[in-house]
Formats: sequence, structure tokens, C-alpha cells
Amino acid sequence: MPVTDRRKAIVTGAASGIGAATLLELARAGYDVAGLDLNRAGVDEVARRAAHHGARSRGFTVDVTDEAALVAAFGAACDWLGGLDALATSAGVADTTPFMDVTVQRFRDVYAVNVIGTFVCLREAALHMKPGGRICTVASVAGLRGGGLSGTAAYAASKGAVLALTKNAARALAERGISVNTVAPGATLTPMIEQAWKNEAHRRRVEGMAVQNRTAAPEEIAKSIAFLLSPDASIVTGATLVADGGLVMY
Repeated sequence: MPVTDRRKAIVTGAASGIGAATLLELARAGYDVAGLDLNRAGVDEVARRAAHHGARSRGFTVDVTDEAALVAAFGAACDWLGGLDALATSAGVADTTPFMDVTVQRFRDVYAVNVIGTFVCLREAALHMKPGGRICTVASVAGLRGGGLSGTAAYAASKGAVLALTKNAARALAERGISVNTVAPGATLTPMIEQAWKNEAHRRRVEGMAVQNRTAAPEEIAKSIAFLLSPDASIVTGATLVADGGLVMY
């Protein structure tokens, strides 16, 4: 299949939630897209849907905690795309273990995906991008607020690390002409949160903390990511776009 002159993007965590919505949003916006995810069936299905928008699209199966496999997947995806203009790092895991019950191993497991996986993606993307490349990481308002629930210690700490890592990458990669920003979503209706939302009282309490008093749709977060990846955000780097319905303004 020939390489096109469309912009080219990789999205991690593309099988569901924010990652899937981002892959589809970028396809609609004129990108050819490669989705990376551990869920082979899921990422292949999302890639198939992206093709309906005229994009060349393909899923690649990889565990972001396996450095060698992730390096190889980036190489394969960039070869298939014929280059790389944009990266969205949506792969992540949540954790609601009560603070006093969090084990060191659980902390490491969360960091392996959310922080180290993100770092490797940033590094590998930079190796394949030319000047003008754009990267958007996915953090969380939990990283800004320190969570908000006693059972988010590992998750909040990891997302705080993503915020710091993004700013550091923006400084380090500026000399390559690459911009790096992050989106910090609030409560978003992804598979991670659907189980928690079965507790109606808990859902109402969390939603009530935000001015808009609601949960975001993954597509709303995807549009914020797509903006930061677009040429329209050419002057923006090292920034955090908070997309939380007015939660952290308190």
C-alpha cells in the first residue's frame, strides 16, 4: 500500500477509551494512523473503523512495559506510516487501592505503564520525527490535585510524574523542533471508570465536584488532544490543557 502525503500519527492505548477516540478523531482530521495496544482485537477493530474516514490505519499489538517490544513496534509503525508527525500517549492504567494497602509492587506496576511507558514512547517518537513534530501525553487532574480519593495514591503520583515528564521533554526536544504538551482530563467515561460509576452515589459525588457537574465523553478529550497535535497549536509547548469540566478551578 503506497505511503500518502497525509499527516502521520501514532496513538498508544488505542483499543478503547480516550485512545480509541483519539485515533478516530485524527483519522477524521486527515491523518494516517497507527494504533498501539496490548488488546489485539480491540486495536484492530478501532483501526478498521478509522479506515472508514479515508485514513490508512493499522493496529500494532504491544505491551508498553516491554521496552524492546515497544521500540520495535515504533519502528514498525513508522516504517508502515512512512514517517511520524504526531504522537498521543494514551496507554495507562488506573488504581484504586486504599493508600495503606498499596504495595510497592503495585506502585511499580502503575509506574511501569503510566510513566516509564510514556517516557519510552516520547524517546522513540523523537527519534522518528522531523522538526514540526508534535506530541501530546495524557495525564489527569489527579496529578494536579493529588487525587481526591484515598485509593488513588499510585495513580495520582504517576500522573503527576507525567506532567513533569512532559515539561522536561518539551525543553529537551525543542532543539529538534518537536513540541510536547499534555491533556489532563477529569472524570471521563472510559472502561476504567465505568465500573466505579455503577455506584450512583459515588458518581454523583465526583461529578458534583466539577462546575459542569458531568462526566466527559472520550471524544471530548480526543478533540483537545487533536488540537495540541495540530499545526494550529504551533506556538504551544510544555503546556497542560486541563479538560475537566471545571474541577481543578477550585
